[in-house]
Amino acid sequence: MLLLLQRVTRASVDVAGHTVAAIGPGLLVLVGIEPGDGRAEIAKMAPRLLAYRVFSDEAGRMNRSLVDTGGGLLLVSQFTLAADTRSGLRPGFSTAAPPAEAERTFSAFVDACRAICPGGVETGRFGTHMSVSLVNDGPVTFLLRS
Repeated sequence: MLLLLQRVTRASVDVAGHTVAAIGPGLLVLVGIEPGDGRAEIAKMAPRLLAYRVFSDEAGRMNRSLVDTGGGLLLVSQFTLAADTRSGLRPGFSTAAPPAEAERTFSAFVDACRAICPGGVETGRFGTHMSVSLVNDGPVTFLLRS
């Protein structure tokens, strides 16, 4: 499982010209599901994501988590994050989970985050073409791997 998290002042997802999800200050997380990802990865990554300290404390240091700040969380499934880019000029997608497996795992990950996220969890729409807008705060971007 790959999580590309970005600290944002706001983020949204549009599908066919309509906003389907939006948050204010918080985290936009692009989620890549790899073959075999399941309960163990979800059990590890959901709490880690929500406890990851990327927000500033009173001294300006990154010592506060999303749980600490109560910010919003926007999760967007992105199979291209799991692409094999090690060689050639075209990405390969055999390193990404098949759509049905990825959708089940992504949905379970969303449920796990909703169970522990005080600021609420928004999502894009799995398997659709989405326009993702964000204002990256910092910029602050991290890649977490299971």
